[in-house]
Amino acid sequence: MNALELTGRAHTHVTEPPGAGCRMHRDAVAAFLAMRTAAAREGIALEAASAFRDFDRQRQLWNAKFRGQRPLRDAAGRLLDATAMDERERVEAILLWTALPGASRHHWGTDLDVVDRAALPAAYTLQLTAAEYAPNGIFARLTGWLDRHMRRYGFFRPYASGRGGVRPEPWHLSFAPVSRPALAALDVEMLAGALRGQGVLGEAEILARLPWIHERYVRTIDRAPRMRSRWARP
Repeated sequence: MNALELTGRAHTHVTEPPGAGCRMHRDAVAAFLAMRTAAAREGIALEAASAFRDFDRQRQLWNAKFRGQRPLRDAAGRLLDATAMDERERVEAILLWTALPGASRHHWGTDLDVVDRAALPAAYTLQLTAAEYAPNGIFARLTGWLDRHMRRYGFFRPYASGRGGVRPEPWHLSFAPVSRPALAALDVEMLAGALRGQGVLGEAEILARLPWIHERYVRTIDRAPRMRSRWARP
């Protein structure tokens, strides 16, 4: 991927597979569809609630949280009052749950937020919370199936445990054969170039601390395990 694709400012690397209802990296399509078919054989309707998201959409999410127009939460998931926080505090709080525009793994089209559509109760509002994927949650069966099978298709959870940066996201899968080199290529200089003058609220604070943000909230993930898969590259 080139710099524009890595930072969500181009769509040239993504496609929408038939029936998927979302866009993803063209090299992840076959693996995702094969995984979805395998899950369906066991009664799991594996779907991506979110996949590719471009820079503009990520900026909208970021700015809404910065203004307090969308819920802002601390590391424990408790609601915060954005209007009572200074810019540094807002930036740090947003980063716990929402990626910086230009730095979202969803820009690559390799990362998906997955659900089991068959397990959703009627009129249920999806939350994407850890409780939904816990042993007694509505997606408990999906969690167990993914634990056993996702590596076979080249996927892993980059935010499985929480390592001092982004909070654990059991719903978030990443296609390792493409996301590994993408992460290696996205450096601080590239990210700064994507951010400057693009209307991201808190820009001065972000740029002043960008090396720290990049290390803690971009590079700090759960390492992709070794995978023996027709889709996993050496």
